[in-house]
Amino acid sequence: MKALDLDVLAMIVAVADTGNISRAAEVVHRSQSAVSMQIKTLENALGKPLFVRRSRSVTPTQDGEVLLSFARRMLALRDEAWAAVVRPDVTGRVVLGVPDDYASSLLPPILKKFSATYPKVEIQVVGLPSVALAPMVKDGSVDLVCATRVKGLSGEFVRFEPMVWAASPSVHEIWRERPLPIAVFLPGSVARENAIRSLERAAIPYRTSYESPSLMGLLSMVEAGLAIAPLARCAVPAHLSLLGQAQGLPEIDALEVILARSTKSRRPPCDFMAEKIMAELRR
Repeated sequence: MKALDLDVLAMIVAVADTGNISRAAEVVHRSQSAVSMQIKTLENALGKPLFVRRSRSVTPTQDGEVLLSFARRMLALRDEAWAAVVRPDVTGRVVLGVPDDYASSLLPPILKKFSATYPKVEIQVVGLPSVALAPMVKDGSVDLVCATRVKGLSGEFVRFEPMVWAASPSVHEIWRERPLPIAVFLPGSVARENAIRSLERAAIPYRTSYESPSLMGLLSMVEAGLAIAPLARCAVPAHLSLLGQAQGLPEIDALEVILARSTKSRRPPCDFMAEKIMAELRR
């Protein structure tokens, strides 16, 4: 059995998550040539390709997906083992800012694992839109922010989150209506801007039937069959339908998820929370 180097597995995960070797190289802090060489070496050892390489993207093969599932588990186990032995007595408080659409889907498993590893750390979550969290990072009201990159909010790249059109499967085909009724976040939302831009590019007339800063508000309109909503794919409940080009709707640009830190966050509890977020969301 060939040894599976965890650093190489981290490269495999980064390439799969970013879909691009150059971006993956930035994630793992290695050169693009080093990442390409390590992946090629592993492919030669396995005797199978792990990725399909296209001009602008890289996607896992079926064998690559199999290895990815193990790689993610092995990397997570490594991090948990390290934390359990080296950092069992960490104490303190972390204030984490996150918008609704990520809080409901991405955050719970992270907080559960973090709390199990660092039971003495107090966690406070502030749920606000990305644009509202930007000034809170600057003034130190929050320690960390996991949000969509917006004007005034910069941080470390985490991943690209695909956007989809969400609709209720139990009502008429509302996506055929023109103008198209949409439920969107308030102005300033990147998700809103991306969706409207995609409709305008496709010359699809639309009407804003509902605006809200809350994910639950948008979902209530969708579930009632009164609109469709452009949402981060991770935030769409399983009982809703995902729509796209097959239904005549345009593709929406992905959201860039980042992790921002305030100047007051340079302390162990925040460092470890940041590490956990990056490790979990880069999968």
